[in-house]
Amino acid sequence: MFQAMSHISRRAFQATTAVLVLLGLLLWWLLPFGETSPQGSITFSTGLQNGVYQRYGVLLKEALARDLPEVDIDLRLSEGSQQNLARVASGEADFTVATADAVAKYIRDGKPGHERLRGCARLYDDYVQLVVPKFSELNKIEDLRGKKVGIGPEGSGVRLIADRLLAAAGLDPAEDITPVPAGIDVVPQLLKQGKLDAFFWSGGLPTRAVQSLSEQYPIRLLPLDSRLVDKVHSVSDAASYYRLAVMPPDAYLEAQAGLQISTMAVPNLLVTTARIDADLVKGFTRTVIKSRDRIGNTVHPAQLVDLRTAIYTDPLPLHEGATRYYGSVKP
Repeated sequence: MFQAMSHISRRAFQATTAVLVLLGLLLWWLLPFGETSPQGSITFSTGLQNGVYQRYGVLLKEALARDLPEVDIDLRLSEGSQQNLARVASGEADFTVATADAVAKYIRDGKPGHERLRGCARLYDDYVQLVVPKFSELNKIEDLRGKKVGIGPEGSGVRLIADRLLAAAGLDPAEDITPVPAGIDVVPQLLKQGKLDAFFWSGGLPTRAVQSLSEQYPIRLLPLDSRLVDKVHSVSDAASYYRLAVMPPDAYLEAQAGLQISTMAVPNLLVTTARIDADLVKGFTRTVIKSRDRIGNTVHPAQLVDLRTAIYTDPLPLHEGATRYYGSVKP
């Protein structure tokens, strides 16, 4: 009887061992070798309500919930790039999106925590959009003199760009226009109500708030030509991240009348800090690349996220976790 029980115990032990081995193999298959499943809570600073950053953040959170189920993600609205960088550098947020020109200015100005900032991915380009009523007498940026102009909140990337463009056009943003520090969450309504003559926006194409406005109210987009962009480039080293670009005719069908619009573009970066765990950053970056098409079906600029260019996060060095991810995949 003792021998029979001993035999059963051995069989039970062998079965248990086999199950544990199988579970180990399953975990090895699900997780890259040497990588643990990230856990904890993170904060992702996005942007203004109805802006591209905010909509991208909502959809990215859904993708991250599938890929990193043990990580809780809190989304926080913000004024935009400049506030986003301050939050991440201070530890108030863990990840964010910001334009490369805003990052360069943050570093150049020696803002607190700038040395800790790291890049995860180059995402998509923002296009500057200068919006006016369709039947307005305004035809170029110089015509904004004496007008009420939406220039973006103080902590936004839009404000940075608007100030530089106005200066390049020979206009003092504080003296030559009536500046309205409002963002994309409210400027469309202000324009419709006649409380603005124009507003600046910088975002991916198309931005839903501008698209909705164009379908409800007649608007135009003023061109920003190469001469103006060249002048912006002369302002500072941070302005070197701007490039001359063209908005395709179908970006805003109702507003462009089938015409291309010359403008200025600047890349967006996914930003974190050196203090964030490498495995978490690797998983986060992986999801950003993997979810491109799914998110891009709703937030169209996300379709432009490209593995071949994602590693170019200048002026920020790549985070160690992002470097590991890019080293594990082929373009």
